[in-house]
Amino acid sequence: MAHLLHIDSSAAPAGSVSREVATSFRSAWEQEHASGTVTHLDLAKSPIPHLTPAGISARSKTVDRMTPEESVAAALQNRLVSELRAADAYLFSVPMYNWSVPSPFKAWLDQILIAGRTTAFGDEPESVKGRPATVIVSAGGGYGAGTPREGWDFATPYLRQVLGEGLGLDVHTIQVELTMAHHSPAMADLRDLADTNRANAHSDAEKRARLLAQELGR
Repeated sequence: MAHLLHIDSSAAPAGSVSREVATSFRSAWEQEHASGTVTHLDLAKSPIPHLTPAGISARSKTVDRMTPEESVAAALQNRLVSELRAADAYLFSVPMYNWSVPSPFKAWLDQILIAGRTTAFGDEPESVKGRPATVIVSAGGGYGAGTPREGWDFATPYLRQVLGEGLGLDVHTIQVELTMAHHSPAMADLRDLADTNRANAHSDAEKRARLLAQELGR
């Protein structure tokens, strides 16, 4: 019975394209693997605190030497790492905000990326190296090769680096662009392309979910 950790990081509870595509993944996953377990973390409803000095210093101390603040910070990190370790696969929906990732998702990463413990650089005791991660990245505009803003997308390469190299996950990225086309008059001529892009993202998410559920359910 496979366990999926699903994290949504959009600040918009409704109308978020990244959340919508993640829902398509979840629906297909649950249809294919009804006996599986899903842990859902919505960072808009339950934001993760940013890493603090106490959170950093606690990493190099034994429990008996921690201050009260360090004990609280360590407990948070332990809980998040336990959630990470408990999963067999991961689903992250991450909209691009100001050409990067939302700060709540970065806060989660800062809490769980712990050198010598969860990172992929050696024989860390709580590594999740090799496990599959599906990352849905949405963007209001277009940032591909040949577009006016080619090279402005710092979210996608960062996610591939931090998840693929930092945590050692097997990262599969689904990108959905032009999400602002129906809201911006200047993008009116891109609306058909935006609709096609969104439909393809939903289809790719469903296919990816079924494939993973079948592989992990064996």
